[in-house]
Amino acid sequence: MLGNGAHQAPEWTSTVVGHHRLRHDLAVIRLIGEFVPFAAGQSVEVQVPQQPGVRRRLSPALPPSLDGKLEFHVRTVPGGWCSGAIVADTQPGDEWRIGAPLGAFTVDPDGEEVVMIAGGTGLAPMRAQILDLARKPDPPPTYLFIGGRSPRDLYAADMLSLLAGELPWLTVIPVVESLEDPGWVDEWYEQSRVDIGFPPDDMLHGTLADVLGSHGAFLNHQVLVCGSPAMVQTTLDRLLETGTPAEQIQFEGI
Repeated sequence: MLGNGAHQAPEWTSTVVGHHRLRHDLAVIRLIGEFVPFAAGQSVEVQVPQQPGVRRRLSPALPPSLDGKLEFHVRTVPGGWCSGAIVADTQPGDEWRIGAPLGAFTVDPDGEEVVMIAGGTGLAPMRAQILDLARKPDPPPTYLFIGGRSPRDLYAADMLSLLAGELPWLTVIPVVESLEDPGWVDEWYEQSRVDIGFPPDDMLHGTLADVLGSHGAFLNHQVLVCGSPAMVQTTLDRLLETGTPAEQIQFEGI
């Protein structure tokens, strides 16, 4: 661990062992290093060698692991130098500095049913919490609404399909704004395509806000929302309009 000075926050080092580019603007980064004491659902601060001195907050997609495994899902933010460098230029062997776990985006494993609403890479903290719940003896029924602009925007469809098959208490509901993919070819998508995923008939058509609004109020649920700031705000507004109590909603913009 680095940074034991009296006025310096602790930091940990981790080494990239996998860089998997799944879309033109998205990559999954896997690392192994020192144990980072965060809680599933929290974000951490990262510094990468491609942008020294630049700090960016990311949410691990795995719960804390004593063997030091970390996974991040990173999408290029328009104008974002750090996210673009991570997606395009990360290499195995890169050393990352990890610090400042933050947030209280958590699920009570002994509490009420869980509704998770994830847009894009907002999936990462949800997945960490699902895997954390899987360690518990009797997890609450959990419904994960995962949204994208089109079917190919659901970059983790294979993983989520397999996970839902393994965990009887987990239901995954894919939501897409368009049932058709864009006409242009994403070479990274073509290279990473697999036969596992969500059949078109299983996808709900609309925005996450529209689909959640059609379900009415979630009166006895733990509700978590994560995605882009615009997606989070629109979804929160719809949840509140349809009667979901504000005190039962947790949210985080990425």
